[in-house]
Amino acid sequence: MNIALYPGSFDPITVGHLDIIERAARLYDAVIVAVLHNPNKQGAFPVQTRLAFIERACAHLPNVRAERFEGLLVDYARQAGASVVLRGLRAVSDFEYEFQMAQMNRRLCPGVETLFMMTRPEHAYISSSGVREIATFGGDVSAFVPPCILNDVQAALDAGRRNAHGR
Repeated sequence: MNIALYPGSFDPITVGHLDIIERAARLYDAVIVAVLHNPNKQGAFPVQTRLAFIERACAHLPNVRAERFEGLLVDYARQAGASVVLRGLRAVSDFEYEFQMAQMNRRLCPGVETLFMMTRPEHAYISSSGVREIATFGGDVSAFVPPCILNDVQAALDAGRRNAHGR
């Protein structure tokens, strides 16, 4: 079985992420969307919520599943039986960091390849942090997140904004 691993924080999953996942699902027998749990970093959404968002957004893709992982990506890739790590690139600025990570991962685990997938131009400016910022200030994020999670993303970030402002 040809398994691809698509790691990230997905805080929250965006339409750009979903586009990469859908394209990868056509190329691989299985795609694991792996959400990194970093105990030293607090996300806007708990890992379980992010996993639920991914599962809902990918419900139409039978060969895609969402999983949580901790530790080194290459260790998780080996454990999951993945032969490929997928990384989405939005701009040239993403490449330098991703290239360095791919080289480090190759050194740690030569059997796992890194495949860079270019995002579609219409998604190149979308990021999870941008979605969080827009929503936190009451902006419309409907063009940036999958419709099936829009209300939950907006409600959670609205609640966070109200709590931060004591309202």
